[in-house]
Amino acid sequence: MSAGCAPPLSAPSNPPMSRFERGLTLWVALCIVAGIILGQFAPAVFQAIGRLEVAEVNLPVGLLIWVMIVPMLVKVDFTALHEVRQHVRGIAVTLFVNWLVKPFSMAFLGWLFIRQVFAPWLPADQLDGYIAGLILLAAAPCTAMVFVWSRLSNGDPLFTLSQVAVNDSIMVFAFAPLVAFLLGISAITVPWATLVASVVLYIVIPVAVAQLWRRSLLARGQAAFDQALARIGPWSIGALLATLVLLFAFQGEAILKQPMVIALLAVPILIQVFFNSALAYWLNRILGEKHNIACPSALIGASNFFELAVAAAIGLFGFESGAALATVVGVLIEVPVMLGVVKVVNASKGWYERTPVAGGTPSG
Repeated sequence: MSAGCAPPLSAPSNPPMSRFERGLTLWVALCIVAGIILGQFAPAVFQAIGRLEVAEVNLPVGLLIWVMIVPMLVKVDFTALHEVRQHVRGIAVTLFVNWLVKPFSMAFLGWLFIRQVFAPWLPADQLDGYIAGLILLAAAPCTAMVFVWSRLSNGDPLFTLSQVAVNDSIMVFAFAPLVAFLLGISAITVPWATLVASVVLYIVIPVAVAQLWRRSLLARGQAAFDQALARIGPWSIGALLATLVLLFAFQGEAILKQPMVIALLAVPILIQVFFNSALAYWLNRILGEKHNIACPSALIGASNFFELAVAAAIGLFGFESGAALATVVGVLIEVPVMLGVVKVVNASKGWYERTPVAGGTPSG
């Protein structure tokens, strides 16, 4: 985005969470039911959709994934990277939790719960897929919904914007190597060519398209940009829900046989959310950051770019894979769990600001 066509960097517009967004868990649940029913009554239709492939990329799903991801990435302002120096400690905590703790801890939790604790109740041929899906979920830091969580916790909007820009810049280069490494230590083999192709299709190209679109919209003024975001915002969730119907049409048979799978997969995800948010919140307090910095730092550490995780899981392992199902469980619990985390950080503000931190100075 050039200086000649964009206004100076300012706090991003964060409209209230819509009723549609608040109901995401309900919509996901309804899509699960609809997908399973449709898959049982019209299997030939979905088998035909599954065969619409070019170079092992399913065309309907590829289109839906782009519609999912691109509107999210339009919100990201990479010029916000210069804001990083204003809150070095908060950014450091965000990066530490998102890239050095979250993916590795999820790989451990996947091994612990999927391979050990829950293995007797899960289909043996899908264990690797479930772990792969959990890793993909943890390796994709939140890009869009974190703006909503930050607003609900009165987080600093410029800090939120800068940490998203930093995370997305890193994700372009680090997502593929990190996922490959963690899958490798989990004894799951994915061809590098397939992984790199997924990154190009679902990260690099969407980022480029989104930033060109963003530049074009901002050239018309901030008001036009905000109006466009309001119009295209529902596209992402709509495409996600359509993808879930397709996914569960393929997954339905396995789920009907073992309905407890979704509940079991939710356990490591829930532990991950609460552990990462608490760790980031505590580290910010120890380092002396303000509460309105600690909140978005904790919330981005807890949430995921689940649209990308779903896309990568389907691209790498297919519709009927355990990986795809595991990432969808992340979508299912995202909104209620994150609203719970928001309530905790809001309710603890008094404690946070009264508690002495490093050097004996209150963080507030």
